[in-house]
Order: sequence, then structure tokens, then C-alpha cells
Amino acid sequence: MSTLEKTFSLSLLALSLVLIYLLAPILMPFLMGMILAYLGDPLVDRLENYRINRTLGSLIVFMAFTLLIVGGLLVLVPLLVREISVLIRDIPAYFVWLQQTMSPMIVQWFGVDPFDLHLDDLKTRLSENWKETGGILGRVVAEVTSSGVALMAAVMNVALTPVVAFYLMRDWDLVMQRLREMIPRDKEESTVKLVRECDEVLSSFLRGQLLVMLLLGCIYAAGLTLVGLKLALLIGLIAGLASIVPYLGFAVGLIAATIAALFQFQDMIHVVYVLGVFVVGQMIEGMVLTPWLVGDRIGLHPVAVIFAVLAGGQLFGFIGILLALPVAAVAMVFIRHLHESYLNSEYYIEQPDAE
Repeated sequence: MSTLEKTFSLSLLALSLVLIYLLAPILMPFLMGMILAYLGDPLVDRLENYRINRTLGSLIVFMAFTLLIVGGLLVLVPLLVREISVLIRDIPAYFVWLQQTMSPMIVQWFGVDPFDLHLDDLKTRLSENWKETGGILGRVVAEVTSSGVALMAAVMNVALTPVVAFYLMRDWDLVMQRLREMIPRDKEESTVKLVRECDEVLSSFLRGQLLVMLLLGCIYAAGLTLVGLKLALLIGLIAGLASIVPYLGFAVGLIAATIAALFQFQDMIHVVYVLGVFVVGQMIEGMVLTPWLVGDRIGLHPVAVIFAVLAGGQLFGFIGILLALPVAAVAMVFIRHLHESYLNSEYYIEQPDAE
């Protein structure tokens, strides 16, 4: 690769990153639509093998995705609403339990009472600082207003996502063909090989990891339901979603379930049961789900996964979190090829001394 080509490639990469950063607020529907189109393209290709028009095939796959998502929401939302209602109803009881049970233990262990609140002093301070309180109220109102704007933007994104997904799914092969035609002829074979390897990695991650998260959430929710925990579905769902980062779902779910079990049952045996649920779930994930559904083709170390998610969130917010692992997985493909090229290069291979 010449110096001009290298400069052009680096400039294009830098421009792409800048555009992603600047356009991050409007990228969500396009990103979600692209993910749905990528997941649905193999199904549309199979329907094409049965002589079904690609537009009709895309519509069939799109409707199947829609029915699956809507059906899942119809089942999950009422259950989640019920559990959240129970949680909201029990919040005062939680505070009473924290004050009467946990507060003495914290005082005994750390010498600090986190619930030592004097309402008279609080009222006096609020009266003395009413202007500051009014300023806080104004900021709260402004925040609520901005939240309303954000809600409208979220609704627009949700409405735009299926439109983008359908059109990308229908034209996916055409877009890929146009991109392939833009590859320099002398680099087409090597580039296509590299892209196919990236496709295998992304397929393993997106399709496999999503199934792992779903099944793991079901395992946690079912296990906590057997324990008798009121918030079993809510905690299981959160733990399943958080399991996109290794051990994060286990840690978040275990902490939340332990606190809920302590409050609900007020004994240690149910805490042991909760621990058993998450240990079994982690074993099933490590020995069955991940090897079966994801495999070892991604090649990302758990530390690299954590770093990628944190770095993506820091640089590009929620968009960065969604893109972090797919981008890191693709980057690993390029790193492996660069490593292989380096090991085969004259710079690495020891040259015999000239006579």
C-alpha cells in the first residue's frame, strides 16, 4: 500500500469517527434498522431460494420479527408492570426495614448512621434557602421539559426504525454488491476474504450473544421464581441484558436478588438459594450456552470486552455501547491478520548475515 493510499485510508477512518460522534443523536434508528436487516438477510435469502420475490420475502421476515417482538412485549409488559407496581408499593416498607434492620448493622460496623435525618433541621434549612430551592425547582422543571423533548425524539426513533430495517433488508444484497464493485480489482479477493471472516464473527456475536442473553435471562427469572422472589422476572431480565458484558449480569443480578431476598424473607437460607440460582446460571452459560451459540470465533478476552464497552460509552454514549462489541470483534479480525502479516514479514523473520 502506497503512502497516498495509507493517508487516504486513515483520513477516511478519521472522518467516519468524527461523523459518528457528531451524528450520534440521530443514528439510533439507522443502527437498529441495520442490525435487524443484518439479522433478517439470511432468512430473506432462504425465501429467495424458494422463488419468493425479495420484497415479499423481506415483508414476510419483517412481519415475523414484528409479531415476535410484539408477542414478547404483550407477555412481558403486564408481568413487569405488576412487579414494578409491587416494588413501588413496597418502597416505604423497604425504608422501614433499612432503618430498623440495616441501619443498626451499619452503625455497628462503620460507626455511621445513614438514616440519621432530623426533619425539623431539614425544614429549617429549606426555609432559610428558599431561593436556592426555587432555583432547584426551576432546574427540575427545565429537566422535565427537556425530558419531554427527549421522549418525542425517542418515539420518532422507534417509528423510524422499522422503516429503515425493511428497506435495508430488501436492498441488502444490492448494497453489498455496490460496495464490492468499489473495491480495487487487485485487492478484491483479499478484501472479500477479510469481510467474510468479519461477517462470521459478527454473526456469531449478534445472533449467538442475543440468544445467550435471552436464555440466561429466562434461566435467572425461572430460578428466582422457584425461590419465591416477587421481583424474579424484573431481576432476571436485567441480569440477562447485563450479561452482554462478562460477569456483569451475574454481579448485578446477584446483588439485586440478594437485597430483595433479604427484605422479602429476612433470613439467610433464601440468600443461599439465590446464590445457587446465579451459580447454576453462570455454569450453564460458560459450559453450554456460550460454547454452543457463540463459540470461540470472536476471540475477545473478557477484559477486552469490558474495556470496549466502557470506551464506547465514554466516546459515543449509548450508541457507543451498542457498537462497542461488534466493532471490537471486527477489529480483532484485522489485528489477527496484521499479526499474521507481521510474523511473515522480513522485519520479523531473521535474515542471514551477508557474506
